[in-house]
Parts: sequence; C-alpha cells; structure tokens
Amino acid sequence: VQLQACGGGLVQTGGSLRLSCAASGGTISSYIMGWFRQAPGKEREFVSAVSRTSSSIYYADSVKGRFTISRDNAKNTVYLQMNSLTPEDTAVYYCALEEGWSPGRNPALYDVWGQGTQVTVSS
Repeated sequence: VQLQACGGGLVQTGGSLRLSCAASGGTISSYIMGWFRQAPGKEREFVSAVSRTSSSIYYADSVKGRFTISRDNAKNTVYLQMNSLTPEDTAVYYCALEEGWSPGRNPALYDVWGQGTQVTVSS
C-alpha cells in the first residue's frame, strides 16, 4: 500500500485546512490510520488515529477539539479536518497506516508512511 497526503498550505491563524490521504495498491479498511506531524528541529509527534471501523478515535491533547479525523474506506481515503489553526500547528503532516489491533501514538508502530504535506500557519 502506498499513501499520498495532500491538502496542506498556508493559512492565517484561526483558519482551517482539510488534509486528505489517499491509498493505492491496497485497501485502508485493513489498517488503523494515523496522522503525525513534524515541525523543524522537533521529533515527529502523534496527532490523531482512527481504528478500522472508526469505532475508536484518538487525538493529541494539543489538537483535541480543533481537529477531526475521519476515514472513508469506500474511497480508500482518510481525512484530517483542522480548525482554529495556530502557528504552533505549523509542520509537515504525515499520514501512516498500522497493522496492529489498536490505534497507537508511537510512530514506530506504523508500517507505511505517506510523503507529507506542509501546513504553515501565519500569525
């Protein structure tokens, strides 16, 4: 399976963006899907994850209430709706899939990664 993330861009503080991650070469319905981000000079950090059937969803505390993860297994795509963006959200955002049983927050648990999409929030 290959993942392709898109939807990033430049937005002002308080604005919104919707990231998409499309899969090819396989179906995402078999996997847990997650979003991570990495700011310059920082480690990659967990943002959100969703189980195969969307029955379990997790968010980092820093994005809870502002970001929403969703998946459309029929379209083989996972989304990250980001609202009320702040400059602290500026990072490269990556989607990834996990073959495990429960959504994890550790990047090492994820098996396949997309190429990343840049999100820049101006003050």
